[in-house]
Amino acid sequence: MAVAPGLVRDAVIGFLETRDEPASVKEILDAVSASLGRVSPSSVRSYLTLNVPSLFSRTERGKYSLSAIDDGNVSHVALAPAVTVDKASLYHANCMDWLRSRDPNSIHAVVTDPPYGLVEYSERELTKLREGNGGIWRIPPAFDGHRRAPLPRFTVLSAQDRVQLHSFFNLFAKRLRKVLVPGANVVVASNPLLSHLVASAMSDAGLELRGTIVRLSMTMRGGDRPKNAHHEFSSVSVMPRSMWEPWVVLRKPLEGRVQDNLRKWKTGGFRRISDDLPFGDVIKSSPTPRAERLIAPHPSLKPQSFLRRIVRGSLPLGEGVVLDPFAGSGSTLAAANALGYESIGVEADPKFVRLADEAIAKLSTLTPR
Repeated sequence: MAVAPGLVRDAVIGFLETRDEPASVKEILDAVSASLGRVSPSSVRSYLTLNVPSLFSRTERGKYSLSAIDDGNVSHVALAPAVTVDKASLYHANCMDWLRSRDPNSIHAVVTDPPYGLVEYSERELTKLREGNGGIWRIPPAFDGHRRAPLPRFTVLSAQDRVQLHSFFNLFAKRLRKVLVPGANVVVASNPLLSHLVASAMSDAGLELRGTIVRLSMTMRGGDRPKNAHHEFSSVSVMPRSMWEPWVVLRKPLEGRVQDNLRKWKTGGFRRISDDLPFGDVIKSSPTPRAERLIAPHPSLKPQSFLRRIVRGSLPLGEGVVLDPFAGSGSTLAAANALGYESIGVEADPKFVRLADEAIAKLSTLTPR
């Protein structure tokens, strides 16, 4: 299976970022293959050659390092946000590039719903979704007069897809570590089939795994009878009907004790709901209301009632900057605005950036149901 676009680049850069000295082509190829599975040697060599000196420096014959002129100053990352609404700023950029250009110790929390199947938000699959053709997106039939939201078919991911997913989230976590302050919370939406891979990849990169927040909400994943044999096996569900959604919780390691970290960085825990009630890891939730979906018709839109609770809890003292590196329609930024928090979003798809420009202000002023 061909490696997804951009993953060879990310694997090469991720490996060289860990090196204190130049690496040989063989060392780079071995690292990329260990991360992504079998990769054509010529594709790695070509990528290195074509990106000197913009990304890489050839220090001697057959040896490469990251280019100093690219370090911390990625020219193709926009310096100014594409959208600004109240305390929210949204950048139109690839989040991996944006994170590499961001100042260290400048983000206090991350709340995000990433493309954890990778392929479902590729241009090819989004085009199929927008045209109603499905592809990896399962488009359920109408039920009782209601059109149900499309859902990604994560059961179709191959072993190679899963290797690439681990590589993607591992590099993502490495980029996050640089920009996070010590003790910063990282809360990442996932699903029961893939959350263990996301947690493993990100903890392998040096973030501390702190548990899982369970969003209790009935979804339309699972519970179906066997395809094309539903009459014959009418009493069988192929897999359990999903009634919850896991949000993986991680943290950048503390600097000293929790109280030391709170005093210096304003991070290191979750904001309590009240003096008597701590922040809990099970949150009852409903599907995203129709009023919100009309404002922001994004295929993975989460309800404001849930997002505001997560975002509020992510800053233990109510101070700092919340980042959503996969901002979509800007719903996390809208939740932060509703709470009076400063926030930053990064979104690569220009269609979603335009959607967020209209949606953030409207979502932030809604009274959640």
